[in-house]
Amino acid sequence: MFTQLGVIGCGLMGGSFALALKRAGLVKRVMGYSKSPSTTERAKKLGVIDVIAESALLAVSGSDIVLIAVPVAATETTLKAIRHLVEPGVLVMDVGSTKRDVVDAARRVLRERIGSFVPAHPIAGKEVSGIQNADPALYAGRQVIITPLAQTLPEMVQKATDVWSAIGSQVLKMTPENHDAAFAAVSHLPHLLAFAYFSSVVNQPAGRDYLSLAGPGFRDFTRIAASNPETWRDILVANREELLKQSTRFRQALDALEHVIREGNADALEGLIRLPAEGRSNWQMSAPRVPGSAPGTGKA
Repeated sequence: MFTQLGVIGCGLMGGSFALALKRAGLVKRVMGYSKSPSTTERAKKLGVIDVIAESALLAVSGSDIVLIAVPVAATETTLKAIRHLVEPGVLVMDVGSTKRDVVDAARRVLRERIGSFVPAHPIAGKEVSGIQNADPALYAGRQVIITPLAQTLPEMVQKATDVWSAIGSQVLKMTPENHDAAFAAVSHLPHLLAFAYFSSVVNQPAGRDYLSLAGPGFRDFTRIAASNPETWRDILVANREELLKQSTRFRQALDALEHVIREGNADALEGLIRLPAEGRSNWQMSAPRVPGSAPGTGKA
């Protein structure tokens, strides 16, 4: 049981974490801060937080667990704001979709206090954002990747593992480098492609007419193109090195398909299609085989 959770960023991710801890009986009180006063007021009215903090620092004051749920580009500024109250025994986590930039920021800012910080990435979310969409079940049955630093205290890693496990998440441990390489491939590139594909259709002279004919396949393929633009701007820029590697691999695969189509080589085209078709049919989404990962050791 934690005495107080300090949530910095009362949106979908931070709000859902607060509700999950409350539902599991893991926290007595939730202190919340967001840049927009109307957001924290709404969070309190909805029962997501109990007390409104007037600053990020005040959200940390008296908290023994802190969740930073801000855009990844704002992580360093947030850590600077709270650094002086990151005391021994206080568990500090983020929920950013990139990790190398977060870890680098933590090293620069927290310095001797870095032992309390456990970088985390819950593989959960919705196309809609905002505190009004906070859901206590958002993290249940989902993977959470933690990427502790060499300086992270083992007891903080265990605390982080325990709290995520207690709200129904499966915890995996990876290095920041392996995390960013993996998610460039399976998350960041798909978003980039969805943004580009939807734009390529809608910006054609007859694009709006084409959309009126689109069926479930188009809907499913472009679903993530509705994701928050500011959030994904930050993610794509932060992980651009790994993302561009994956974009190059995709372009090579697309070039190969285009080449056999151009040549009218139906047999070669079928072969190129058959491999991913069979692979996708056999793929099990629940299998947690991410390169460089290891299961967490939660007791909860």
